[in-house]
Amino acid sequence: MEKELPPRRVRFLRKDYSRGFIEDVGYKAVHYKKGYLESRLKVLTRHRQQDHYIHAGVIATMADHTAGYAAFSLVPEDHRILTIEFKINFLQPAYGKALICKSRILREGGQILVGESEVFDRRVDREELVAKAIVTLRSIHQSKIKPVTR
Repeated sequence: MEKELPPRRVRFLRKDYSRGFIEDVGYKAVHYKKGYLESRLKVLTRHRQQDHYIHAGVIATMADHTAGYAAFSLVPEDHRILTIEFKINFLQPAYGKALICKSRILREGGQILVGESEVFDRRVDREELVAKAIVTLRSIHQSKIKPVTR
C-alpha cells in the first residue's frame, strides 16, 4: 500500500511535473503517494493523429513521464530521475476525451528503479486500458547532472 507524502514534497512534485514540454502538451499530475503518481490529460484536437485517434507519442510520453515522477517521490530531494529504458504495449486505440495514467514503482533499489504505467482512455461511459509500459529509471544526484546551455 502506498504511503502519503509530506505536503511540501507534493507541492514540489506538482509544480515540477508540469513544466516545459509537459506543460505545453497539457499533462497534469493529480494524485501523489510514495511510489505512485496519477496524471491526466484533457484530449484536444492537437493530441490526435490523422485518423483521429490519440497519438501514440502522447500516450508514450505520459506513461514515461508519470512513471518518472512516481520514482521521483521515492528518492532524496537532491536527486533527479532519468529514464534508462521503457517498453510500451498499445492494447487498443484511444479516442476518448481524456487520458488517465496510473504509475507505480515496482522495484526500488539503489540507483535503479522499475516502474509500471497503465494508461486509460476515458470514454463516454467507461475507462478502457489502452496501454501498459514498463519503465526503468535511474536516480542520480543533481550535482552529477551537467547543465544544458542554450
